[in-house]
This record gives sequence, C-alpha cells and structure tokens, in this order.
Amino acid sequence: MSETGDLIPRPKSQFLKIKCNCGNEQFAFDRSSTIVKCEVCEETLVEPTGGLANIKGEVIQVLG
Repeated sequence: MSETGDLIPRPKSQFLKIKCNCGNEQFAFDRSSTIVKCEVCEETLVEPTGGLANIKGEVIQVLG
C-alpha cells in the first residue's frame, strides 16, 4: 500500500495572515468569495476573482 500522503490529498487553499497599511493584522482565506476589509481603517485587503483572491495587503504568514 502507498503512503498516507498519496491517499489523502492536501488542500490547495490556505489561510493567510495579512497586514494592512495601517498596521492592523488579520486572517483571511486565499480563495475568499467575499471582499475582506480591514477592521480598523476599512481598506480592502482581499478581492474575490473566482479562484485565488486578489490580495491587496502584505502577506505575513501562510497557515496550513
């Protein structure tokens, strides 16, 4: 039998920790289907495109 990695594929999507221009950090999904805005200054951080989202902020960390 083959390894577990062959039987269970890893997901292609990930959560991202994004930093806004104002310094606020928050989490977003890289394939988001809705617009994600900064909770502090209301600047758009993520725009949906139908596949991978368009990331407007600085990606600090990739989770998962």
